[in-house]
Amino acid sequence: MSLFEPLPIYSVSSRDKVLDLSQPHIMGILNVTPDSFSDGGQFNAVDKALQHCQQMMSEGATIIDIGGESTRPNADPVATSAEIQRVVPVVQAIRQYFGHDIWLSIDTSNPAVMQAAFAAGADIWNDVRALKREGAAQLAAALDIPVMLMHMRGEPTTMNDLAQYDDVVEEVSTELAARIDEVLTLGVKREKIIIDPGFGFAKNYEHHCALLSQLKKLQALGLPMMFGISRKRFLAEVLSRSGVEAVANTQALERDAAGMVAGLFALQQGASIIRTHNVAMMQQAVALWTQLSAYNKHQS
Repeated sequence: MSLFEPLPIYSVSSRDKVLDLSQPHIMGILNVTPDSFSDGGQFNAVDKALQHCQQMMSEGATIIDIGGESTRPNADPVATSAEIQRVVPVVQAIRQYFGHDIWLSIDTSNPAVMQAAFAAGADIWNDVRALKREGAAQLAAALDIPVMLMHMRGEPTTMNDLAQYDDVVEEVSTELAARIDEVLTLGVKREKIIIDPGFGFAKNYEHHCALLSQLKKLQALGLPMMFGISRKRFLAEVLSRSGVEAVANTQALERDAAGMVAGLFALQQGASIIRTHNVAMMQQAVALWTQLSAYNKHQS
């Protein structure tokens, strides 16, 4: 496999915009929550959220992923009204101050939250539960927006008990394919779907190693891919197994370099969107990959 193989030719549309996914895109994470695992409480005021959004845009993010409910294991559930109150003012403020060119993704499983966020100007539905909540797929079809369907078993509270696979790559692919078929029957258009292998959800260390090594196999689904591993436990496990004491025990934000490398591996295997907390660091990797890809293309 070439390190600089072109990304598959895909695009998604929302409202009057088209996102060209044959080029890499960085999705900057904007958690407007008090309890997210690495940055809870930092950006849940609108002014702080705007500042962070502006910083990520200046660093090269083309998508901002706004989340109002933590999906970390054992996170407290959030009432619909509270999630809306966290997310919608931030969407409105970003649209007011930064216009409509920036793509806004909403990290939610709640149809009512997505409905309100879409009315405020959001473009993409990023759902870790793959539209399994009641009415979610039907709403996605009615809004006619891009949807990110993530692979997960169970719920964040039960997923670790379900991390049992004979062949994790094959089973993730098969289960994603089944869910894609289900949402298609409920009215979602195939050209609106982006897949997410679900790193950090119902998978252990060995499963992550297998998936990250063989991510290219998911291209067989024929859909664009989003990759998100930023600051997750797998990266901590990798560093703890390094044998180097200085990096063996890390806080979440100390894993960004490993996450950047993982994002580069995903990009090399066809992932069009890399979701990250550290946009500037990921942008450096994307810049290098993009320029080497162009160089190698001209040399061939």
